[in-house]
Order: sequence, then structure tokens, then C-alpha cells
Amino acid sequence: MTTLIAPCGLDCAQCEAYKLTQVNDLPGLAALVEKWKIEFNAPDMTLESAICDGCLATSGRLGGYCALCEIRKCAVEHRITTCAECREYGCQKLQTFWQGAPQAQANLEALRAA
Repeated sequence: MTTLIAPCGLDCAQCEAYKLTQVNDLPGLAALVEKWKIEFNAPDMTLESAICDGCLATSGRLGGYCALCEIRKCAVEHRITTCAECREYGCQKLQTFWQGAPQAQANLEALRAA
């Protein structure tokens, strides 16, 4: 199984938007946007905001939230691929994020142990 661990620990390769973008499935992305509008109470979400080449992309398409993500921005500023590499690992940004995404923490812990 392919993995693409984002700075925060999420696996972009498992993200529905990432997968649909990679196969250029615009109808699938449109359906996903409609689902997410309800799920995330985001009535203004657009198709363009769901098109994503993953958080590690340095050019190209970043999903709406990924482009704004403070954790991703911090990793770019620290010139690291994931927070597992950071000397400030476990910072407050990560602690807050992990409350809603425990698998992200597990992914980063696995990278740190490797």
C-alpha cells in the first residue's frame, strides 16, 4: 500500500480528494464536495478546493485547507517533510490536531521509531 505522509501525519494517499484528483475523476470530486459540504458544514466549498496533489506538493494543486494549514506552513518553514523530523515534535499545534486525528499521531510515531 502506498503512503504519502503529510507534515501533520495524515496519509494523503488515503484521502478521497487526493485519490480522485490523481485519476482526474471530476464527477467523483464533485460528489465528494457535496458530501463534504454537509459533513463539514461548508456550504461554500468548491470543486477547485478539493483538487489536491497532496500536502507534500511544492507546486501544483493543494486542497483548500492544505494551502492554509499552519502545520504544513510550519514544516515548510523548518524545511522538513514531516513533523516527525522536528526538534519541537509534539508542539501545541500537533497536540491540538491529534485530538481529532489520532491516526496522524500514530503515523508520525511510526516514522520517529523507524
